[in-house]
Amino acid sequence: MEEIVSAIPATKKNSEVWGWIRFVLLLGLAFILINNMIGLTKVSGNSMNPSLQSGNILLMNKISLFFSTPKYGDVIVIKEQRLGFSIIKRVIGVAGDHVLIANGIIYVNGNQLAELYTVGKSEDLEEQIVANGHLFVVGDNRNLGESKDSRDPSLGQVQLQDVKGYAAISLLPMHRISKPLEWK
Repeated sequence: MEEIVSAIPATKKNSEVWGWIRFVLLLGLAFILINNMIGLTKVSGNSMNPSLQSGNILLMNKISLFFSTPKYGDVIVIKEQRLGFSIIKRVIGVAGDHVLIANGIIYVNGNQLAELYTVGKSEDLEEQIVANGHLFVVGDNRNLGESKDSRDPSLGQVQLQDVKGYAAISLLPMHRISKPLEWK
């Protein structure tokens, strides 16, 4: 009888230890999955005004990058190696597109973009053809000097491999991110 009584606490201890091990493993797995599928990023600066304000916290969707490439109107988070930090921009051109800015109006493949979510006026830009494996991105704030984007030769077109994820929603303050009314 004494053997049975002394065996119960050891079994209970083993059960508790395995319970904690399972908990830690599941927590680690959840962390890995969340870190590789979604993420949080903070907007810093005015380049995406009025759609996003400095200080907004964004939920980032990383998993969609495994199934598709960014398309027109998507707001993406880009890891910019030369700058040393991430930037948030809107995709207006994909591989093979012809992008032109004339009189402050952006044309893609000869069609004027319907952009009600922007402020300011873009500087004119000679027509560029978006290279394979690249995107042409701009900030929603088109005033000169407010957005470091593909219009700036120091950044230029962005490589697809540098896209960290899609800006899915603003969590703080909570709101959807503006999309174009008419887009390809």
